[in-house]
Amino acid sequence: MLRSLRQLCRNGGMMKAVVYHGPDKLSLQDRPLPTIQQPTDAVVQIKHTTICGTDLHILRGAVPTCVPGTGLGHEGVGIVTAVGSEVSKFNVGDEVIISCITSCGTCEECVAGRQGNCRTGEGGWHLGNSIHGCQAQAVRIPYADGSLHPTLPGVDPRYQVMLSDVLPTSLEVGILEPELRPGNTLLVVGVGPIGLAAVAAAQAYSPSKVIVIDNDENRLRVAEKLGATDLLLNTDGKAADRVMQLTDGFGVDVAVEAIGLPVGWYLCEDTVKQGGKIGILGVHGSPVTLHLERMWKRNFSLTAGLVHTSTIPKIGEDIISGACKPEHLISHYMKLSELEEAYKMFGNAAEHDTLKICITNDLDGWQ
Repeated sequence: MLRSLRQLCRNGGMMKAVVYHGPDKLSLQDRPLPTIQQPTDAVVQIKHTTICGTDLHILRGAVPTCVPGTGLGHEGVGIVTAVGSEVSKFNVGDEVIISCITSCGTCEECVAGRQGNCRTGEGGWHLGNSIHGCQAQAVRIPYADGSLHPTLPGVDPRYQVMLSDVLPTSLEVGILEPELRPGNTLLVVGVGPIGLAAVAAAQAYSPSKVIVIDNDENRLRVAEKLGATDLLLNTDGKAADRVMQLTDGFGVDVAVEAIGLPVGWYLCEDTVKQGGKIGILGVHGSPVTLHLERMWKRNFSLTAGLVHTSTIPKIGEDIISGACKPEHLISHYMKLSELEEAYKMFGNAAEHDTLKICITNDLDGWQ
């Protein structure tokens, strides 16, 4: 189990990691092996990781908190190789799911269930952002007791990587916060992996319609398999008009923006009904205009923010029962040594029919 860690130590404590060098620049390079820095830390040897749309926003220079020299990635499954003196829930050798959110568990925000807004030091979204992340052979996890979860018995660990971010984020931010209700009409703008996960999560809440908009025909077909009822290709820019036709001119109860671009926001503005709700799933790096001159009288609500990952245990139960099938979000399986190529494929998704890419740490012999 820990043979590769010993190999890394023999290599002078160096490992391979994907490092951000500024807009449109990254590389797989040698970095120091992470060590315990605080008594609440753990070090996890990565078995499997993945690339997130947020990583692409970083790569495009849209996340200023991520500075050149930072190791990327905030999702992963692995094995604990070291723990600090105050870690009580995990031991060396435990197989764990890494939450994209690190949580101290004791501040006002964490106690209130808003772990994404953790106020303590390295709590909140820091992995692959302001501290080195999971697209590496190993990663340091702050506040390990509140930031790690045991892996699921009998479930392929590659599929469990989806529990780090995409599954809880789509459910919490895309479905629960905008309060999707049975019989509601739902619009998902953009059906990349996070939008597709929202389509899948919505099925448990019995919406009357699930309308999806995208410019990629393959992703629309996948959305249909996951439960979308109406597929709108927006290459002509007229998708909003068709949403209004599908809803008898009233608009949708819940509009979920899942691309992180101004066009996504404007489509939600144009299609949410009076008294409806807009949920922002996308990571926005550019300003948008809230057209209050026409929206102020719509009595709409807007929700946006970080995931808290409090639903990871419940989604895990759904995976074990078969109600949630994370493998449907994975289109490609690649190796850590191929991560530079994986970024090219993920960044040109339409060319390769790419959804999530599961990355296995082949450098340490995992398969």
